Amino acid sequence: MTTHSESETAAVGRDLAASLVAGSVVLLHGDLGAGKTALVRGLAEGLGAPPEEVSSPTFTLMQEYRGGRVVLVHVDLYRLDDPREIDDLGLEELTIEGGVTAIEWPDRLPRPFDSVIEVRIEHGDDNHRTIHIDR
Repeated sequence: MTTHSESETAAVGRDLAASLVAGSVVLLHGDLGAGKTALVRGLAEGLGAPPEEVSSPTFTLMQEYRGGRVVLVHVDLYRLDDPREIDDLGLEELTIEGGVTAIEWPDRLPRPFDSVIEVRIEHGDDNHRTIHIDR
């Protein structure tokens, strides 16, 4: 699908959230500025958490958003390249705890998750984004 604004990209996340259940893992692929955090803002809203609280966790690495039907954990692996640092985050345990986990820069994961939803966001001209969702 193609979006033409940040709010349209968030709407894709909102729609995707309707199909997510506790334990869902969403892997977000895309260059810097592609719209990954905008999509997570939509996920939060679709899950019932306040979307205005969503910001990029580039420096905090991980943020939790509560208040919805399940907790949304937003992870950004951009600054990590050592598999031990990523293991120290305890991502596998997070998925077992029953929230929804959205991971930016999943190519840095030391090993794959069993079942994931992959979202690929391609940045086009101006505000155009092409979004592919593989379940």
